[in-house]
Amino acid sequence: MAIGDPYASLADLKKYMAGTLQGASQYDDVLEWALESTSREIESYCARQFNRAEGASPRVYAPSAGGCRVLVDDFWTTDDLVVEVDPTGAWSSSTVWPPDRFRLEPINGVRDGMPGWPYYVIRAVGGWSFPSGATVRVTARWGWAQVPEPVRQACLILAAETFQLKDAPFGVAGLDATGSVVRIQHNKMAARKLTPYRRDVVMVA
Repeated sequence: MAIGDPYASLADLKKYMAGTLQGASQYDDVLEWALESTSREIESYCARQFNRAEGASPRVYAPSAGGCRVLVDDFWTTDDLVVEVDPTGAWSSSTVWPPDRFRLEPINGVRDGMPGWPYYVIRAVGGWSFPSGATVRVTARWGWAQVPEPVRQACLILAAETFQLKDAPFGVAGLDATGSVVRIQHNKMAARKLTPYRRDVVMVA
């Protein structure tokens, strides 16, 4: 799925809600809206998105204190990866780091014994470090190789709940990030599926 797509399909949601919808198609627009809004809520709750970009694009980050690593947005492949460091932070001069200066984590895409994770840490190795005050420009194919099944299931759970609220006053329209987090936390099944995928917000330079 491309960046910005819902994390579950309309067909999957209609199958999930078969007992409620009974094959009706007059609610397709409402169901698609529920999938879209729920997917954005999941991104707010997890502080990451789970689709993938097929092309590489640059983003700029600040190294962590001590210069040993840079926390970046998720990227799903090393194809077209470029790590470029500007020691001044002003981009008056920069150096492309060769692969032997850094290590990508989680190693082998495995976290807590679970494979399929994208890279989101660039760690300096071999005696190198990111200079104090530097900025790091990373060109990568952002996102996940595929949407994790627990995320897809959480999307279906929350989208069905959103549909049920369609006739309530104001529904769930206009939820900010805090409101999204609270709503997901109140749905224990969805929260349980999504909690392993939560991360701190990445600070960009």
